[in-house]
Amino acid sequence: MLAKGGCPKTMLSIKDALEAVEGKWKLLILFSLSERPKRFKELSKEVTGITDKMLSKELKLLEMNKLIEREAFDTVPPKVEYSITEHGMSLEKVLDELHFWGLSHRSRILSDW
Repeated sequence: MLAKGGCPKTMLSIKDALEAVEGKWKLLILFSLSERPKRFKELSKEVTGITDKMLSKELKLLEMNKLIEREAFDTVPPKVEYSITEHGMSLEKVLDELHFWGLSHRSRILSDW
C-alpha cells in the first residue's frame, strides 16, 4: 500500500481505524475485556493508572465504535457489565500484525543504540 501510494479513501479508512483504538487506554481496556465481561470497578482496578473519569470516557467511545457493549441489569443495586463485541474481536488479526511489526521495529531501533 505504501509502495503504490495511498488514495484518499484508503487513507480515510486507515485514519478511522486508528481513531477507534488511539490513545493510552483503549487497547488496555479491550485486552482486559477479551478475557470475560467485567464491571466498571473491575476494569478500573485492572487498567492500572486510569482514572474513573477517563475510564468512563473511553468506555463510551469504545461503545460508540461498537467495539464493546454495555449491558445494564435490572437489579438492586444496579449492575452494569461491559463486554467486547464480535466487531471488537475482529481486531485480533490486526493487533497480531502490529505486535510482530512492533517487535521488529523495537529490535531495529535498539540495534542502533
